[in-house]
Amino acid sequence: MAPKPQAPFRLFLSARAEEDIVAIRAYSIEHFGTAAAKAYLDLIRQALKDIRADPLHASSHERAEIGPGVRSYHISLSRERAGSPVRSPRHFVLYYRRAETEIAVNRILHEARDIGRHVPEGDIGEAGAFGAEKHGETDEGGGGAQSTLRGRVPDAN
Repeated sequence: MAPKPQAPFRLFLSARAEEDIVAIRAYSIEHFGTAAAKAYLDLIRQALKDIRADPLHASSHERAEIGPGVRSYHISLSRERAGSPVRSPRHFVLYYRRAETEIAVNRILHEARDIGRHVPEGDIGEAGAFGAEKHGETDEGGGGAQSTLRGRVPDAN
């Protein structure tokens, strides 16, 4: 078993991951209301914090069918830490370790989605990295970093 990576990691969201969050927010507000959307976004925030703290978490899954080093983490795994009222979270985060201290989030997808369709072959770059342009940094850990994450995962209000 590989040694556990040492935090703190810097977490980056791809443009597609940011678009996924905006779409999740809009859908949640439309179908469940503002309060439920806020709770769901808070849960996504907690999942991103948990990935940042331990990208090789025992409950995350290696996704070799997508590319070497790619992992998925279901946001339901963060419910307890978030104190979330969300009963049945349905999304997972696709991410990989982009550098020694960097984690890149490529997508946040509904569990029913066909990953092959939403993560096309061209998205997987060198050394198993998704074609990860440096986009929104969500470095959580101090010095205003939480507001950075809050800026990338919009509030439901």
